[in-house]
Amino acid sequence: MDLETLFMKKKIKYTHIPKWGTYLRKQWEDHFANHLSDKEKKSIYLYDEDGCCGYLWHLFSYQKKNCLEQEQADDAFNKEAKQYCYVFYQHSDEVLILEHASSLHADDFINEEDIYVVDKDFTWTYVRTHETGWCGPYFSGKGMQQVYVE
Repeated sequence: MDLETLFMKKKIKYTHIPKWGTYLRKQWEDHFANHLSDKEKKSIYLYDEDGCCGYLWHLFSYQKKNCLEQEQADDAFNKEAKQYCYVFYQHSDEVLILEHASSLHADDFINEEDIYVVDKDFTWTYVRTHETGWCGPYFSGKGMQQVYVE
């Protein structure tokens, strides 16, 4: 079942915006990776460069930001209040804006890869990767300050 059908079944109001992906990926970076220098971001392959595919979630897999992983991440996401959320992908400019999303659950994204869910104020994020089980899913939120130092 695609996400839009799932959201309709759960009575989650959504708006599909086809070209906001680049903007939201940059906002996500600005809110969650703002403690890293450009050099540090490059060293963890945050961006597509030199034939290497960059991923924003490398922030977590390279342990540059405190987060919960796997089942703990799913549990934290499930417990988080979700009124308004953005849902976007690493490699697509498609975005869904969700309203009244309290019924949203980690299992809703079980078949998704490299997907990011973030509240409208970017105070928390949930990420499901294409390497889920090995890397991710991840959850990070306000109060989970960056604690890793080189």
